Amino acid sequence: MWLIRHGFKSNSAVLLFSELVKFGRIHRTGGSFGGSRGTCIEQILKKNLPTTSGPTRSPSNMNIGFDQQVKSTFKPVSPKTLIARYRNGETNAISLLHQLAQTLQFHLEMKETVAPGLYFAFCAVIDGVQYKTGIGVTKKEARLNAAELAFQDLQPTLETLDVPAPLPVKEEPAISDSHAHRAMLERKPFVNLQIPHAVRDQLTKLMNSHPEFSGCAVTTAAFLLQTSNGYEVVALGTGNFNTKESISSNGRIVHDSHAVVTARRSLMRFLYRHLLMFFSKNANLTQKSIFQQSSSSSFLSLKSGITLHLYVNQLPKGAAQIPSKLRLNPLSMSAWQVNNEISLHLSVEGKVFSVFSSLLDQSNSKVVSMSTTDKITQWQVLGYQGALLSHFIEPIYVHSILIGDSDCSEIRGMEMSVSQRVEGITSKLPMFYCMMRPHISLVPSAASSHAGGNQLTYGINWSEGDSSLEVVDGLEGKTIEDSPFKSGSALASRLCKAAMMHRFRLVAKEAQRTDLLATSTYREAKMMAKPYQEAKNVLRAYLLQKGFGSWQDKVLVSDNFSM
Repeated sequence: MWLIRHGFKSNSAVLLFSELVKFGRIHRTGGSFGGSRGTCIEQILKKNLPTTSGPTRSPSNMNIGFDQQVKSTFKPVSPKTLIARYRNGETNAISLLHQLAQTLQFHLEMKETVAPGLYFAFCAVIDGVQYKTGIGVTKKEARLNAAELAFQDLQPTLETLDVPAPLPVKEEPAISDSHAHRAMLERKPFVNLQIPHAVRDQLTKLMNSHPEFSGCAVTTAAFLLQTSNGYEVVALGTGNFNTKESISSNGRIVHDSHAVVTARRSLMRFLYRHLLMFFSKNANLTQKSIFQQSSSSSFLSLKSGITLHLYVNQLPKGAAQIPSKLRLNPLSMSAWQVNNEISLHLSVEGKVFSVFSSLLDQSNSKVVSMSTTDKITQWQVLGYQGALLSHFIEPIYVHSILIGDSDCSEIRGMEMSVSQRVEGITSKLPMFYCMMRPHISLVPSAASSHAGGNQLTYGINWSEGDSSLEVVDGLEGKTIEDSPFKSGSALASRLCKAAMMHRFRLVAKEAQRTDLLATSTYREAKMMAKPYQEAKNVLRAYLLQKGFGSWQDKVLVSDNFSM
């Protein structure tokens, strides 16, 4: 670590490094919590207006054709060859990233961020995705550290590539930025196609074992871990409904059974399983866990080289589905229409309404949830682990979101909703939390598009390590009688809050956390996760004051149960 190299004692270096990491992730936008709803929305829409200008050339190259320039300066080399040269000391991390950018045709930027005092901070931005911040006493050192951190995240994917990419080709002069970006994504099948293929294989395996539930996979979501061995599906969920039942007072009803929410709760079960492995007294199990002790905190973190990705086969409900005329020609829309489309949304028994909509009547509704798009927005700031797991692990973020929706032609609405609504929030968040901008792209579908009869309201859930899938009726919020997996005669799902509380207490016992075992209710255990709760409050205040509306919480009785 450069802090130690420059004369800091090891303990002091760790403390200072933690502070520098906090400041190093600050991305100031010049904004504050203030501002009217109209102003914030107008800025986002202006930023997303398509451009018509073509590529430009520097004066020194005006008389040389684009293809000729490229061919005279660049010959494609296998990523493995470039990595080998880097490891042999023939090149540094910055040169490696620039060479990879030429070979694989991605856009690379070394972006300076904010650091305290006399230090400098940079991060690598690849195709709009911002990687970890590198700190240094000089700009050169900070850039180098940032490049090394980015390479560590990219390494598992890069090592799967064996052949050089084709030479770049000249784009049409009038192509828009959004089309150019999509063309760039299509030139990188090693990222986009492995994920839907892995999801399709896992879904086929599950459905072959239980073909009677094949009609449940109309809306599908899956979380995948990327390691040096490729992509592995670790959690999967299907479904499209909220329960029609009233709020449960014992934590044994699943209120939101939309696919992404179901997959995320399945992911949490997977994380609990690996925490039990880590805290076990068995060295072999601890080694197999995806977690390691963090070098900069008392929490656990994912092992180096492991990243998380999300696949959905339909564009999520909510602001991500804003009309194309709003995305492409926002000035033709009324202020009322703009506010309603880009705002937070509520899901009521399968239907979605803007929080500003006059059509929304909550008085007759038993259960109201935030839309799937809004929940993804929240998880990209707070992490996908939730409050209870944050007692043990640092926030876990998704690096890419892949949309396998054949009816979806572009993703601008998703990018606006998930990333731009919370742009600039990182500097206001507590330590370890940030706005993680995911790489969003379109991919082929990996799921069925036909539902069968009474299975329309059913959803399945599964996570790596499960012996069988569970089938839940989304309207009832309980497991169906014919489900391959049933936890008991009460038909409470393994995804319900009571089941999560049980797993939480098992991990707290293995981790010897007597303070957590002393909690009496589910709500008390959640509220003890103070940094997480602080980040959640900051996020909701930020969304409200930026003009996107109020986040609606379920009534507290749903969390006030004990085991």
